[in-house]
Amino acid sequence: MTLRTDPASPPRPPRERLVVVGNGMASLRFLERLTEGAPGLYDVTCIGAEPVAAYNRVLLSSLLGGEVDAAACDFRGLDWYAEHGIRLLTGAPVTAIDRANGLAVVGESHVLPFDRLVLAVGSTPIRLAKPGMDLPGVVTFRDLADVAAIRAAAVAQARAVVIGGGLLGLEAAVGLARLGVGTTLLHVMDRLMERQLDHEAAGLVKRAMEARGVEVLLKADTEAVEGAGRVERLRLADGRVLPADLVVMSVGVRPSLALAQSAGLATGRGIVVDDRMATSDPRIFALGECAEHRGQTYGLVEPAYEQAEVLARHLAGQEARYQGTALATSLKVSGLPVFSAGVVDTPDDAEAIVMRDHGAGLYRKLLVGEGRLIGAVFVGDIGEQGWCKELIRTGAPVSEHIEDIMFGRPAPRSLAA
Repeated sequence: MTLRTDPASPPRPPRERLVVVGNGMASLRFLERLTEGAPGLYDVTCIGAEPVAAYNRVLLSSLLGGEVDAAACDFRGLDWYAEHGIRLLTGAPVTAIDRANGLAVVGESHVLPFDRLVLAVGSTPIRLAKPGMDLPGVVTFRDLADVAAIRAAAVAQARAVVIGGGLLGLEAAVGLARLGVGTTLLHVMDRLMERQLDHEAAGLVKRAMEARGVEVLLKADTEAVEGAGRVERLRLADGRVLPADLVVMSVGVRPSLALAQSAGLATGRGIVVDDRMATSDPRIFALGECAEHRGQTYGLVEPAYEQAEVLARHLAGQEARYQGTALATSLKVSGLPVFSAGVVDTPDDAEAIVMRDHGAGLYRKLLVGEGRLIGAVFVGDIGEQGWCKELIRTGAPVSEHIEDIMFGRPAPRSLAA
């Protein structure tokens, strides 16, 4: 048999080599959108430092508390990557980027050539610079390995202290309480989730946490963790001492910058990118928690997904620009729905319109400035959250909609009938 070629058909040029560093939620969303919009356009290799493929970090607290199993956190099986022509390397951190020669160094010696590179390296948890933070029994709450470490330490009669009253700290505390562990949550501020909630909403969340068996201490500044060889107690700045077999650190994250900085890329709080998610090197892009766009870094899933959409379209040859994300938070704390967007505390030049029913655990506050919605905080019923986000984003007049936002829009006439 003779293989024939059509002389009229020129040989297909080699595909550009695209290397994606990081295999978290932002990375996977980018790969999904790229393979949908431009299948086969690039020769793609994805490298993840964790030993497993991308999984749902949002479910880590549910996994910790035993509400779901590890399989529920899975996104895409290894077969998906293979079917879409993506080489996936797991448990393999990228240690250096050789920009001059277009090489990503994996481990100590393995190199991968690239024509374009995407950095989706996420962030690293912050550890307080206080004595005893390196003792065995002090852990962070960030990935599957952290969940395994916490569950191993959460034995019968264990006492746990969670430091940090942000979203991850609350989730860690609730997860531990579900395991039957005596749990105390410490927060240095005067209210929980102070960036997302006003005092009244934060008070309702505190009540919900306490109803789940979590002791909440506010204005609690950690002085030191103490113990002979491992954690035994935590001492506060005011002199109080809390017995502890486990300390979970959840005081925020920092964008992972070491790889970009060693490669000479521009960095600030994160890896600096433009509206197309390009770094100071036009062949290299960044997205997700490691990226800084217009001076802003984001630690939420929604902005990372929006950035992934923009970058996938851009690399597929389409016009796409990232304009930033209007920050909004929508979650369940101890089963209590919570939503906030825009401004949280009332500015002097704005009006707060409030509806409350603490007995039912309901609270709604709208912040209106110059006839436009500039912020919203809901607890207990978040049914109009999408509408609020749209009104804040567009700046549309809101005066005619206040009652519908507060009490819900009336059902269509046919449904009411």
